[in-house]
Amino acid sequence: MATGSTDSATSRSSGVLYKLFVVFSVCIAASTYQALQPPPPKLCGSPGGPSITAPRIKLRDGRHLAYKEHGVPRDEAARKIVFVHGSDSCRHDNAFAALLTPDIKDGLGVYMVSFDRPGYGESDADPNRTPKSLALDIEELADQLSLGTKFYIIGYSMGGQATWACLKYIPHRLAGAALVTPVVNYWWKSFPSDISNEAYNLQPRNDQWAVRVAHYAPWLTHWWNSQKWFLGSSVVTRNLGLLSKSDKEILFKIGAAGRPHEGEIRQQGTHETVIRDMIVGFGKWEFDPMELENLFPNKEGSVHLWQGDDDALVPVTLQRYVAKKLPWVHYHEIPGAGHMFPLFPGMVDNIVKTLLTNEEVKN
Repeated sequence: MATGSTDSATSRSSGVLYKLFVVFSVCIAASTYQALQPPPPKLCGSPGGPSITAPRIKLRDGRHLAYKEHGVPRDEAARKIVFVHGSDSCRHDNAFAALLTPDIKDGLGVYMVSFDRPGYGESDADPNRTPKSLALDIEELADQLSLGTKFYIIGYSMGGQATWACLKYIPHRLAGAALVTPVVNYWWKSFPSDISNEAYNLQPRNDQWAVRVAHYAPWLTHWWNSQKWFLGSSVVTRNLGLLSKSDKEILFKIGAAGRPHEGEIRQQGTHETVIRDMIVGFGKWEFDPMELENLFPNKEGSVHLWQGDDDALVPVTLQRYVAKKLPWVHYHEIPGAGHMFPLFPGMVDNIVKTLLTNEEVKN
């Protein structure tokens, strides 16, 4: 009898332990799953969400795109430009409109529109964002604003992904394009492994891991950049330590008052802004920009690539290789310049005039 009771008690004890193990495992799995899921974006105009203050268009899938107009009136403009902002920025961050001198703006009849890329500022997020969807967003913006059959495009930094996509998917709509220190995807297949690996290893170790996760395990990117055990992406954490000396000097001159709209940039959340940029920018692309054909064989337009040789964010070695593979792209390398060289005196005029007339400004 005693032995039977002991066996029964042991069996019940084992059953309880097993159930506790199952419950514990389920809790761990649920907790892990929850940690991997990014919070939903705070849609502008929704209850408790940010206010809508900018003009917006409604896109083909029901999303809204906020925009801001600059320069001469749209219906009087001789030349119309769409500007695509970089990472951790918004429609207000348009140095190409703010620093363009009246001689160029009025003399060439320049109208410019900047817009919040999906998830930024007051534009609705697009969880299905791809380079192609960005190009189609831009085309739809141009159509709804009646910019005409052709327009120019300038893409800065992470805005380069949209600009390359426009060259691929809507080349018939472009009068010309300028890629200004565009972020490069280390996994574009045309890069020789030794060149891409060398450039990749120039990054701080935390950024190497951050872009590696974005490429190979995009579902893990939110958790990777929100956990507190180790450093995530320097862009996500706004770590300015990796900037070049010239970039730091520019930021010092601008000061804290340089971006009064800072709070608006990520107001819908971090995931559909800077983290989505990483997933798209360093993910698996449907095309390789270095396989693009000449858009303007008859020289009716031009494509320009501008890069500083001291850029700590975008390796100049990769841009040089891109330029070598695309000889029809006009490559401009700025000595001693970092990622923010468009803020150099006269540089915006130079970039815009070169794009619109194929003539560089003579200082």
